[in-house]
Amino acid sequence: MSTILLVEDEALNRTLVKAVLARAQIEAVRDAELLDAGSLAAARSALSSRPVDVILLDMNLPDGNGLTLARELARTEGPRPAVIAVTASVLPQDRAAAIEAGCDGFLDKPYAAADLVAVVARHLP
Repeated sequence: MSTILLVEDEALNRTLVKAVLARAQIEAVRDAELLDAGSLAAARSALSSRPVDVILLDMNLPDGNGLTLARELARTEGPRPAVIAVTASVLPQDRAAAIEAGCDGFLDKPYAAADLVAVVARHLP
């Protein structure tokens, strides 16, 4: 079974993502274990306790920018999770900064449920 880490500080957004993924038509997405973290510190703690396959990473978190975590993960050796930047900052330079930081994908807020499921499915093993 795959594991997804959702890093999002807004509780309502976490609830919505969980609901969308739980109802996904794609079995691998629907059956994946979903962990969540409301801050960079909580995300680091989750990652230190277990491997994950995909990270849905909000850029604006209470304790910093999500790209900081993306850069840290990009510097690690060996297998690492796919990192999907999820942000309302949709300017071309924001997308470029996410890719430069090591993100494997980019999802604009607000997004359609089908787009969320598709990007997760594309990056699951």
